Amino acid sequence: MKPTITEIQIIPVRPKDGLIGFASLVLNNWFYLGSIGIHTRPTGGFRLTYPKKGNYNLFYPINKQIAQEIENLISKKFEEVMNQENDRYNSSNA
Repeated sequence: MKPTITEIQIIPVRPKDGLIGFASLVLNNWFYLGSIGIHTRPTGGFRLTYPKKGNYNLFYPINKQIAQEIENLISKKFEEVMNQENDRYNSSNA
């Protein structure tokens, strides 16, 4: 069964120590996954961090393929959100 990732939501935050936002998504119309940290990579692009409680992961991708798919979809959505924000900012200052 191929995973279906839908309803990706992005909340940008003021950058701090590489953290630039949070994401949430729905997996296979069964699970809501939230509080996924979006961080910049020093070499460009983004990396994701998944929520923990103490030393325990609450959830995380089970393999590299799904991790890459989630990262690609969240990165694309984050860039869309930031482009919309830039367009709004530029149109209000024109």
